[in-house]
Amino acid sequence: MKQFNMIDESFKCIVCGKYVNKLNYTARDHCPYCLSSIHIDINPGDRSSDCLGILVPIDIEKSKKDTYKIIYKCNKCGMIKKNKTANDDNFDKILEIMKDK
Repeated sequence: MKQFNMIDESFKCIVCGKYVNKLNYTARDHCPYCLSSIHIDINPGDRSSDCLGILVPIDIEKSKKDTYKIIYKCNKCGMIKKNKTANDDNFDKILEIMKDK
């Protein structure tokens, strides 16, 4: 079973350069502006991945209870990963990703 380590921290996005505040209700795992992330975890919050590639948002998946997940592909190792959207995510960017599919 996967372990979840709750790490909710602020950061500067290495893709778009914007400062990102922590969420304060769950772990922040991607930039709410460009929706990108970094491949730093093997299991959520463990910071155990040596890859450090950019997790590029490639699709959006409708999940349970009218929620959505961002589907990522690592630009370095090719791993596919899913993360829940956050309340402050750029909805126009979500729609753009959905439209491109």
